[in-house]
This record gives sequence, structure tokens and C-alpha cells, in this order.
Amino acid sequence: MNERPSEEISELRQTHTRRAIAGRLGSGPRHSYVKDFIYGAVDGAVTTFAVVSGVAGAQLSSGIIIVLGAANLIADGFSMAVSNFLGTKAERQLRERKRLEEQSHIRMVPEGEREEIRQIFSKKGFVGEDLERVVEVITSDEGRWVDTMVQEEHGISLSGPEAWKCGAVTFGAFVVIGLVPLLPFLSNLVGFTVIGDPFAASVVMTAIAFFVVGALKGRYVGQKPAIAGLETTLIGGGAAALAYVIGRALRGLAGV
Repeated sequence: MNERPSEEISELRQTHTRRAIAGRLGSGPRHSYVKDFIYGAVDGAVTTFAVVSGVAGAQLSSGIIIVLGAANLIADGFSMAVSNFLGTKAERQLRERKRLEEQSHIRMVPEGEREEIRQIFSKKGFVGEDLERVVEVITSDEGRWVDTMVQEEHGISLSGPEAWKCGAVTFGAFVVIGLVPLLPFLSNLVGFTVIGDPFAASVVMTAIAFFVVGALKGRYVGQKPAIAGLETTLIGGGAAALAYVIGRALRGLAGV
């Protein structure tokens, strides 16, 4: 029971030596794309299974389920990927705009911008000579001054993930996880394995996919995997159930 904490402390010490810290900080911040994966995976499973549930609720053929499901998989996945790409790119463009804006302000009204630095760090608890020293150090270098204003005044991170990677990860996760609800129907289509009730199999497989993705999300955000998995399963299942009910209610429009 007491060995694990000592091992963790030993590992932390190894990663917090002068050389290790210099190497880690020298390589710059590492951006995680787990958020983009979870975003695409959850939405892929939810939307594709909602299509499957709605069409199944309308009692239409498996062929129609595959066609609509595949169309949703590609079109909606691409739409989400593009949206994520453009959103991430917009954040970078906003960051650059604010940098230019603050650089212009510093050159036109340096005393006003210096006062902003003073008030920002005053709120952080700096007073007297310490406060003036902080102001002097920051404002002695324009690049540092601009970075501080962008981060502290506007709340914008100084760096961000690659927009194309965000889009690619989202699209990949959407397609891979979103394909799960269609697998039983595709299996019957190609004759790989004949499943008597493909919709029931799709329900089970999608529930498992929901749970796994939710559990991964839980590990990422520090939530208990079992709780996060159950949460995602319930939310995804609710969306699918709603689509199924609507499909059943409107099946007359499809001539069924």
C-alpha cells in the first residue's frame, strides 16, 4: 500500500530535474487531441445510431438503413471535421489579431498599457516594489509584453493545436465509431455472418461503443470511467430512442 506513493514520488523527481525540465519546456507545449477524438466518436455513434433507430422504427428495409447510415457517416463526419478545423483555425486567427492589436496599443499608448499590466498583477497579489519590478520586467520586452496582454487581458492561450489535425482526428473517430451501428446490417449484406435481428445486435454493439468512448472520456477528464461510460451510454441511448419513436410515429409517411 505504501510502495505506490513512493514510486510516484520517485518518478516525479526524475521528471523534475533541471535537465528534464529544460528539455520538456524547450520542446514547447504538447497539445492533446483526445478532445477531438471524443468529440467525433460520441457524435459519430449518436448520429449514426439515431439514423439506424429512426429508419428501423419506420420499419424500412436494411438496405435503406445502410444507405442512409453510410451517407450520414461520410457527410456528417466531414461536416464536423470541417467545422472543427475552421473553429480551431479561427482561434489561431483571433490570437494573431489580438497580438497585432496589443502591439499597436503598446506603441501608441505605452503608459496606458503599462498601467494595465500594473493592475493585472496587482489583482494577483503583487504590491509595492514587487509589483513595480514585475511591471518593469514585463514591459522591458515588447514580445513578452504582448504575450502577457494576450494571455492575461483577453484570456487567449499563446499556442494551440494544429487545425488540420483536429479535423482529421474528429473525422477519423466519427467514421470508425459511427460505423459500429451499421456493422450488423453490413454483415448480413455481404454474407459474412447472418444475424437474425440486426437491429438488436446494433443496439448492443452501439451501447458497448458508447460505454467505451465514455470511459475513455472519463479517464481524460479525471472522471470515474464507469460513471462516464454510463453517462455517455444513457445520453446516446436517449437520442437513439427519440429517433426510434419518431420513426415509428412517422412510418406511415414512408408507405409502411
